[in-house]
Amino acid sequence: MTWQHLKDLKRTEYEEAADGWGEVSSRAYAAKERVENEMLAKLRDTQSAQTADAALGDLSRLARNFQYVQAECGLVRTALNGFAAEVAAPQSLLNAALEDAEGYGFTVHQDGSVSYPAGTPSSPYLKPTEAGTAGPTPVGGPLLPGARNPLSPAPNGGLVINPNKAKAEAIAQRIASACRTAAEIDSRYRATLSELKVERGLRVDDKVWADAAKDLQRTRDAAGKYLKDSDIPHGKSPAENTAWWNGLSQEQRDEYVSLYPASVGALDGIPSEVRDTANRVVLAENHGTRQMELDAWRGKEPPRYEKYISPITGREVKGAQIESKAWKEWDEKRKEMQDRLDGMRHVQDRLTESEAGNRPEGYLLGFADTKNGQAIVSIGNPDTADNVVTYVPGTKSNLAGINGDLVRAEQLRQEAMDQDPGRQTASILWLGYEAPQSIVPEAASPSWANDAKEPLSRFLSGVDTAHTGGPVNSTVLGHSYGSLVAGKALADHPDLPVDNVIFVGSPGVGVDQAKELGVPPDHVWSAVAENDWINVPPSPNALAGAWLGPLYPPGLIELFDDHSILYGTDPTTDDFGGRTFDVAPGKGLQADLDDPMPAHSQYWENDSLKAMGGIVTGKKS
Repeated sequence: MTWQHLKDLKRTEYEEAADGWGEVSSRAYAAKERVENEMLAKLRDTQSAQTADAALGDLSRLARNFQYVQAECGLVRTALNGFAAEVAAPQSLLNAALEDAEGYGFTVHQDGSVSYPAGTPSSPYLKPTEAGTAGPTPVGGPLLPGARNPLSPAPNGGLVINPNKAKAEAIAQRIASACRTAAEIDSRYRATLSELKVERGLRVDDKVWADAAKDLQRTRDAAGKYLKDSDIPHGKSPAENTAWWNGLSQEQRDEYVSLYPASVGALDGIPSEVRDTANRVVLAENHGTRQMELDAWRGKEPPRYEKYISPITGREVKGAQIESKAWKEWDEKRKEMQDRLDGMRHVQDRLTESEAGNRPEGYLLGFADTKNGQAIVSIGNPDTADNVVTYVPGTKSNLAGINGDLVRAEQLRQEAMDQDPGRQTASILWLGYEAPQSIVPEAASPSWANDAKEPLSRFLSGVDTAHTGGPVNSTVLGHSYGSLVAGKALADHPDLPVDNVIFVGSPGVGVDQAKELGVPPDHVWSAVAENDWINVPPSPNALAGAWLGPLYPPGLIELFDDHSILYGTDPTTDDFGGRTFDVAPGKGLQADLDDPMPAHSQYWENDSLKAMGGIVTGKKS
């Protein structure tokens, strides 16, 4: 970039172009909302033939296409605004240098060199110093071609300093520096914008979304100086998040959502619709990236079978084959990758089915492709609902198995709506933490709950902060290890805006009495099924020495005590001081190795579900 290019550059043209791309992005979002909330819903409600199913599929794809257009056009807008903003500084430096050159009567040439006039001697006995041309002097290096030493010989053989030469060289240096900076900015944004293009007839699929994730990173690398992720209030209170969000212009909000969707989507306290919009992009891009990784992994499949060598004879057994170790390891990783993708698909399907109008609207309030995977999904809008229940799942909860937890959240909402049809209920699945994946040793440690209590506390406060209209009736439901997470959050923050608490299948909630939770004890409810594994042996003392002791650590043995369990007093006992509700005994020991004691997960059925629905709506007394 020459100094003339930089001087003539009209930043307003780029800003106007950015506005145009922003308009396209906004219209794409509006079109997506119309397809989802009007066309899909009406078609689902009025048509049921095969042609209608085909049309629903086409409309769903159209909605996803609009979502992609919204995301990509948002990146173009941000890149153009970023270029215009960043190039302002070197352009200002150039203009200042040119003004100084003009003020001194210097001439700036096309190559950036500066001509200066002869210097006037300070004594009539000295000759005028010569006129000349100066170029920028590199730091620590020799003079550039065309740049002469600013000293001229005096008549008596001495040297006379030419002040014009020094000034000209300084101006040339400033011009060169401005051009170098502008060239770097131009190169950075030019490379990014060249990637933000698609071919005609594009079909938005996983490959395209995986590429969109790369586009996002490229744009972030380019515009990171213009729009900083560090300016987003990470880990702050919902009130601070709200204040930051409210202080932004609409254009700034749109650009932060475009460039840092994961960061914005994680902000407790800002509107759920904003978080949902941001997190859906994060989900789509992660799903696309993971699918491409799985496809590549499938292409690396090793031979499945190998010859069987007898461990006795050490010889090959003719006609016998076994699965190779390499294939087993490959297949295990393939299953892990597929399970993770299945979990993402379940979340996406739940959101898509909401769009089709046949199920309550879903909001993706959080998503993170972490070790076990995290997702926060609300069935119904918590910002406008009269009743909000936040369900915290427990041991073995992860993204791969999220569908069961989504079903539970939806069942509870339906029950609440049946009991309180005149008021809206939002039921939230809060898998916003890394849950323990085994009973021993992971669930025997409180570390998972200690890491989760602050995020849960901020989320619960954020529900209240983002709520509009009248007061919200807020309930926290902790199941299994999730009850410990909920208990720790409530105990550490007794001022949380929570009205009711439900603990089911709990190993203890981290406190000995309900009054320590900051909620009136008569609003703290607990239940445990008779056949729940959490309390199968009634007392550790009788069995510990016989067979539990050799098998389990002492901490886990306490899990089976009637009153003092692993994490405080059993919340279903009188000693705890809360209230209880009746639940069915549940199924006894089963031969199913995947779920030998299903009673631990049967609280979302029959009388138990009705009781929880009554607590959530305030109908149970």
